[in-house]
Amino acid sequence: MGASESKLVFKQGIFRLSEDPAIPATDPYWTGFWRLPESVEDVFSLFSPVDIRRARDSSLANLETLILAVTARLDALRNHPSFPDLELAPERDALNCIRILTRVLPYVYEADQLADWEEKFFWGIRRRKKRRAQVAAEVLFDEANDGDMQRQEAEEQEYEESKPLGEELLDTLTDLLFYTGFTIPRIPTAKEKVTYAIWQSGVGCKTSIGTSKELESNRCEVLRLLLTMTSKSLYLSSSMLPVHGVKAITYLVTCPDKQIVLSVLCSLLNTVIKYNAATWRVPYDHVVWKDSKQALVIYSLQFLLVLLLYPVPEEGQGPPPKNYYRSWLGKLHRPEDFQFIAEGMARILSQPMQATSSYLPGSQKSVRWAPEMIMLFWETLQCNRRFRTFIIDSNRAHDFMILCLFHAIESKTDQSKQGVVRMCVFVLQTLSVEPNFGKSLNKKFDAQETLPQIIRLPNFRGSYADFLIISIHALITGSKGKLDAIYPALLAIINNIAAYAQHLSAATSSKLLQLFASMSSPSFLLANDTNHVLLQCLLESINAVIEHQYTDNPHLVYAVLKSKKRIEALRAFTLESGQNEIERIARRRKEILHGAEGVTSPTRSGSVDHLPHRTPPIRQGSLNHVPEDGTFAIGDSEDESENDMVQHTPAHSPPSIRHSRASSLSSTDDNLPVQLRGMSEKARGKMPASATSFSRHSSTTSLGSHTTRQILSPTINSFGGFTPTPHWIESWLPELPLHTMLTLIRALGPHLPHSSSSSSSSSFAPRTTPGAANTATNTTTPTRPSVTSMPDPQASTQAHHAFLTSLPQTTSHPLIAPLLSSPTPPKIQTFEWSSLSLGWYESLLWSFIFASEMLVGNNASSSSTASSATAGLVGVTGGAGGGGGGGGSVGVWNGTAIKLFHVKEGVREGPTLMRPKGAVDAVGNRIVRGIGGLGIGFGLGGGGQQQTQTQTQTQTQTHGVVSGGGGGGGVVGGRSVREV
Repeated sequence: MGASESKLVFKQGIFRLSEDPAIPATDPYWTGFWRLPESVEDVFSLFSPVDIRRARDSSLANLETLILAVTARLDALRNHPSFPDLELAPERDALNCIRILTRVLPYVYEADQLADWEEKFFWGIRRRKKRRAQVAAEVLFDEANDGDMQRQEAEEQEYEESKPLGEELLDTLTDLLFYTGFTIPRIPTAKEKVTYAIWQSGVGCKTSIGTSKELESNRCEVLRLLLTMTSKSLYLSSSMLPVHGVKAITYLVTCPDKQIVLSVLCSLLNTVIKYNAATWRVPYDHVVWKDSKQALVIYSLQFLLVLLLYPVPEEGQGPPPKNYYRSWLGKLHRPEDFQFIAEGMARILSQPMQATSSYLPGSQKSVRWAPEMIMLFWETLQCNRRFRTFIIDSNRAHDFMILCLFHAIESKTDQSKQGVVRMCVFVLQTLSVEPNFGKSLNKKFDAQETLPQIIRLPNFRGSYADFLIISIHALITGSKGKLDAIYPALLAIINNIAAYAQHLSAATSSKLLQLFASMSSPSFLLANDTNHVLLQCLLESINAVIEHQYTDNPHLVYAVLKSKKRIEALRAFTLESGQNEIERIARRRKEILHGAEGVTSPTRSGSVDHLPHRTPPIRQGSLNHVPEDGTFAIGDSEDESENDMVQHTPAHSPPSIRHSRASSLSSTDDNLPVQLRGMSEKARGKMPASATSFSRHSSTTSLGSHTTRQILSPTINSFGGFTPTPHWIESWLPELPLHTMLTLIRALGPHLPHSSSSSSSSSFAPRTTPGAANTATNTTTPTRPSVTSMPDPQASTQAHHAFLTSLPQTTSHPLIAPLLSSPTPPKIQTFEWSSLSLGWYESLLWSFIFASEMLVGNNASSSSTASSATAGLVGVTGGAGGGGGGGGSVGVWNGTAIKLFHVKEGVREGPTLMRPKGAVDAVGNRIVRGIGGLGIGFGLGGGGQQQTQTQTQTQTQTHGVVSGGGGGGGVVGGRSVREV
């Protein structure tokens, strides 16, 4: 029978599955399902979603018999002494049984109405005839006179209880992962066909057993089915998944057999860690050829994570069940194993950085499984304390810190990658709880120039602690409010390292006070009933640095003194003053918008002396209600002079000021472009909105970027319905830890250089632009009336240096000495897991798996695209995915009713070098569609449950639920963890 004829016969057999009412299990018809298909593409292209759903909904008995038939055949092959043998026990039969089950099971899982049937069919106790009873087909003695009771006892003796079908199938697949001649090479000395030999050298094994492309392809097929069997997770909500669990995963991870667990664990781990795509690579090699090992690495990593991440549901009585895979990973202790794991993880995670930094655009292809590797790194940190200590004590923590920051900053503004950003932040929070991590960050960061442009800080000369804090500042201010759920975790990182931070630079100190300026603004504090907690956390961090490392951080002390007015204003904050400030900001923004339209009065005065207590212009400050195009804004210095002006106009500003994430020594108005720094708020208001635009890499948006709909309403009720009250403010305002900073101000404020106190900048270096002059002494200068005179730069520098040098001598000051003698103990804020955070974590993992499986195949459906696996989210179309080899993906879950997260169809992808989509492709696709569309009258992917198919791009997006984890570890849950 030719290939085309076998395809036609196979398709006709599929039609019969839903047309005949009940096909007997003994009918030879069932053998066609493992004999006719030639490849995995045949199964997934000819056995369409329409066919499966039609059989499921109209002929469930036939679908049940199909599953039983292929499972029995697979079990028989596994137990056959000659398997794999081309004549007696063909390998292709086993592969086709695996493919049929992989194709069918997702459509069983998606049907809520089959939940009871599924529970009984897969996980109920079965009774089957003993082999001896099956041979004895006739009754030898008629003992009717003994009564019905004796006959019943005889019948009972012919049957035996057996494992549930699901457990038996999982056992068979686990054995097939280590079957000689099928997934591992033939071992002449092996006594059994199933030999639990570790696939690769590494952890638990010093020598590899060898492999081939055929064996690796078979491993991929088995791993794909194992992932499919455990993918019931996709059809549960994120809130239900941690509570109810998935029986297939529970059975796998609670297996007490040490040999099986260690063989699977080490085989998967070594396969992933030992992969090195950079060996003998040339530019653009990924365009010419495919790496066949990538599919095995991806499936191995994903299945390993499914096993390690799974929280076994508690049964309510007795000790909680143990996840043996997680337990054994936590028992690793050899330094050589840790070194092997750390180097492999760093190699994979650094590959996207190398691809980004390449001088030849597109010459290197980023690995798609970097997010999954971050997840594996986090899991290893959490479950193995020795590994965490090894990473920190060997200074590898610096490398992983940079890698996490790279992946977080690269993805911070991409809505489809928010899950990756959050995970990176939680990894850093996990590292930061170790005191040695905070101490190690005081090391000078010398290799900063080698980093990709996206995370490089120009002219940076600080420590790893400086780099981390400035990067956290960039994540908060440059995320446009998309990361508000993890602001607690970001601040927790600063808090955890604060007590050990030494020699923080002027720029870092300025960034901390910028955050304080924003978080103490009325628009932020009155936005909801929890933002004051973030402010309190930041204040505790600043206090920890001062109290524990006072003499080693003069720049931070200086920055605190420069923020005297804002700190004192916060202590005197009231609801009325906050409302007045918000109203003033709204008026100012309207004036800015009107100014852009040319209606600003030309005679407007440069002074706002009529405002009795001027506070700085504060842009949008709410963490939870940031406009789509806005950011977490940074307020200006409280000490800004009204008449400060600058000489650089927007038209003459040098282009060099528009750089990404620039490290600056300026004050809390550092977020503004250079041409606006030092300019009074009145003068800024007179400028057109278009003159204040930022580069797309800037950490904050311009004042003019807010449209009318984004302007803060003068009423507090605009903040999501929250209405603050004076009583509410009094409940937390007195508890803010301002005592330490107020004490410093009282003790050292009078000694602050006079020229500095009147400057609009909290910079510790002399300003390079005019506008920092003392207005009290220079406003009457007759010369150059339009420009304020500058102080002597040399004198200002000397005074500034003298003040910083004298700070360590103030430890004996009567007000400061008590602070330093009894500092507040460091408060470690750990990431605490909850059912909500576990649901988010599981949904994030399965969204990676879903997106990767949809994308890897060579002939992906032309009607959909999706972000790469490094993206946090997916787009999908209905129907089966592409073909590819047996080791590639086939779109297992494409078009099914996913409940764990939201799936959104992507934009059609045009021709590329890798996918020209020319005439040959068109003809091939037409033939496949013709064969697959023989079921006339049924739309592609039909069925009421197919909720992911649309002809136009779906616009619905459901945002996740935000919950603050204990100790500042904010976590995110919700169905749409990954969205396009």
